[in-house]
Amino acid sequence: MKLLLLASLLASVASFQVAPVAQPTSSTSLSVSSLDPDIGVTAPLGLFDPLGWLDESKDPASKVATFHANFERRRAVERKHGRVAMAAVVGMLFHNAGIEFPGYLSKSENMRFSDVPDGFTGLFSIPTAGLAQIFFFCGVCELAIWPASNYSGDYGCGYGRPFVPNVLEGEELKYKLDMEINQGRAAM
Repeated sequence: MKLLLLASLLASVASFQVAPVAQPTSSTSLSVSSLDPDIGVTAPLGLFDPLGWLDESKDPASKVATFHANFERRRAVERKHGRVAMAAVVGMLFHNAGIEFPGYLSKSENMRFSDVPDGFTGLFSIPTAGLAQIFFFCGVCELAIWPASNYSGDYGCGYGRPFVPNVLEGEELKYKLDMEINQGRAAM
């Protein structure tokens, strides 16, 4: 039994082994577009297109819009969904760790934040007025803060460098955009 436990422990530790990191290559281009099709194409997965929509003959929307417009829209949707999924994962990790807001979620129903159960069942324990507030907040974010017409992905939040002007170029910008797309994919 102890040998089996030791073997499973070693197998799980081996899965967290640090992979060798390729040295970044220098580029002569000074600007990288957030809509560049190469953003998010990294090892080991490479180009991930399971439905084959990069081939115009298989794209169901090819009769509606140009390939470039379709790609811009899909990249913007992927980026936005990834950002929401990353925020949701962080919220779930905090809640499952027992870190909750102090006080009441609903004073009238005598429900504290700590009374909300973990997991998906917690959604059904929130009062209807609270769910309406969440829905309203998501609508405000969608329409005003992160408008669907802004395909650039730059909503004035920066790239994770507080108190530093967020002017990134070249390889550093591509690295940050790759990281955002891939971490969003992992969260989804």
